[in-house]
Amino acid sequence: MDEEARFCLRCGSALAWLTLDEDGGPKSRRRCPACGWTHWNNPTPVLAAIVECADRGGRLLLARNAAWSGRLFALITGFMEAGESAQDGIRREVAEETGLEVQSLDLVGVYDFQRMNQVIIAWHALARGEIRLSPELAEYRLFEPSEVRCWPAGTGYALADWLRSRGHEPVFIDWPPHEPAAPAA
Repeated sequence: MDEEARFCLRCGSALAWLTLDEDGGPKSRRRCPACGWTHWNNPTPVLAAIVECADRGGRLLLARNAAWSGRLFALITGFMEAGESAQDGIRREVAEETGLEVQSLDLVGVYDFQRMNQVIIAWHALARGEIRLSPELAEYRLFEPSEVRCWPAGTGYALADWLRSRGHEPVFIDWPPHEPAAPAA
């Protein structure tokens, strides 16, 4: 049970697992027994970018999140904000986290990441500029597409699909990873 939804946002009563008929039939959800409010717990949209540096020989920028233990490097990701399109959101995230300006975007695909209750909207972002990392990123590395490895979940599937579209057969890492500094996304 996610800790954010223990109480009703309308009346403050404790939520309970209640089953009601919905369009698709009976469905158990956290609902308020006092006023009937429902916690839908819908997935959160997350934006991801496979950042190709146009001014660095087409190498891919992968970054390591400062909050992560270990040395994995991943795609640039972030939450879509209210009032912005997915395209505007990923342009903003790339600029905020790396300082790069996105020149063009191509949708790679949409991927579920059920472990985190997220839907990942993945883009190929052709970008250029001076790399200046935000405080939430500890470091970055530039990789040739043939050097990157994919993890078997979420953004790893997006990277694998993009690699295939470029004529590269993706290589997946073991999960959890056993390498000290694996380039993965």
